[in-house]
Amino acid sequence: MAEVKKENWFKRKWEGLKKWFRGMKSELKKVVWPTASQVWNNTLVVIVVSVIFAVIIGLVDMLAYRGVLALLGLIG
Repeated sequence: MAEVKKENWFKRKWEGLKKWFRGMKSELKKVVWPTASQVWNNTLVVIVVSVIFAVIIGLVDMLAYRGVLALLGLIG
């Protein structure tokens, strides 16, 4: 039986890398990019929601702090 010679390791890797870039280019052509106004609207939504959650977390933290102080006041 004849021995089958494998391709060079570098050549296999190079071909795989070329295939990956071709696939990436093909997928990027399918992407629907948002408009500038959509980006601004989404940015504002993220900022507003972040501020709301920061206030909620701050209030919960303040209540927990005062609760711990009240419990320590009962002990001391």
